[in-house]
Amino acid sequence: MATTQQTLTVDSQPAADTTRRAATIVGWMFVLTYVTSISAKVWFYPPLFDGNYITGPGEDSRVLWGAFAEAILIIANIGSATALYTVVKHRYPNLGLSFIAARIMESVFIGVGILTVLTVVTLRQDYAAANEQATAGLTAVGDALLAIQHWTFNLGPAFVVGVGNGCVLGWMMFRTGLVPRRLAVLGLIGGPLIVASGSAAVLGLIEPGGALQQLTATPEFFWELGLGIYLIVKGFKPNALTATPAQS
Repeated sequence: MATTQQTLTVDSQPAADTTRRAATIVGWMFVLTYVTSISAKVWFYPPLFDGNYITGPGEDSRVLWGAFAEAILIIANIGSATALYTVVKHRYPNLGLSFIAARIMESVFIGVGILTVLTVVTLRQDYAAANEQATAGLTAVGDALLAIQHWTFNLGPAFVVGVGNGCVLGWMMFRTGLVPRRLAVLGLIGGPLIVASGSAAVLGLIEPGGALQQLTATPEFFWELGLGIYLIVKGFKPNALTATPAQS
């Protein structure tokens, strides 16, 4: 009996170490999504929307750094989902895959937004300065591309995130107890709010990116930030890892 107990203890140690490492990776990936997304939106991209960027002097380097930050954001999105899947796949394999799919779909929208930003910079550099007669046409094209960039945000971070990070991830964390359930409740509240406000923005019922949409994103903001910090500091709750697997 003593030998069996010792064997179980030894065998469980690598699994615990692997899970702790996964929690740390997921936590840092979530923090990285905050750093990259906020820096792109708040610091790097504003020149795009201050006046007529495509025919002006432009701040190309600053904007290109924003595009690079969002490229790192895509890596962090997919990294967080795949690392988390290694932990939840035994209990919620289908929901785990759904979270990965949502992260990938969000990243697709972000990628389209990156392409529009890079295209605007290219048009400004290659055509605007060389052909002043094309200014009116370039302005219209630039405005159209920036409108696409706006909508990629409203369909990705402002809609799909509510489904994946809010509803799916929040439900898995609440049911498994891998993190405090009071924390997971923020996801279960924030997810539907983001889906509702994102739907309203698409349907023209509210102003896209307006004060109401930003307000409804508050619970989701603190849910994801709190989750990332908690996983870095605490990791997943050990008692939840030994619970009976459940298929979903």
